[in-house]
Amino acid sequence: MASAKCLILKLYKIMLRESIKFESYNHRMYALRRIRDGFKENKTLADPGEIQKSIKRAEANLEVIKRQVVIGKLYSADKLVIEDEKERNFPFQHKPNCSTTINTSGT
Repeated sequence: MASAKCLILKLYKIMLRESIKFESYNHRMYALRRIRDGFKENKTLADPGEIQKSIKRAEANLEVIKRQVVIGKLYSADKLVIEDEKERNFPFQHKPNCSTTINTSGT
């Protein structure tokens, strides 16, 4: 189970990291909200089959995000007034070390 938690944590961080690459403020904020909400919804899943389905769905969504980021870079527009460089400096831009972030002792 600890390896599944580590995989889920890595997937979450990768999805957030990829989402901040969106050129469009609206797309970026929507993707970040949707990822956070989706992972919160599935936080209580206990069935291994359902967990695997959710992981597969998240991996498919990650591929969509990557494709859309590339497309967004091809057709970029001017930045909005409400955008600020500070918004792009998120605390999750570092690679997580699963051995220190996940409690494997069961306590």
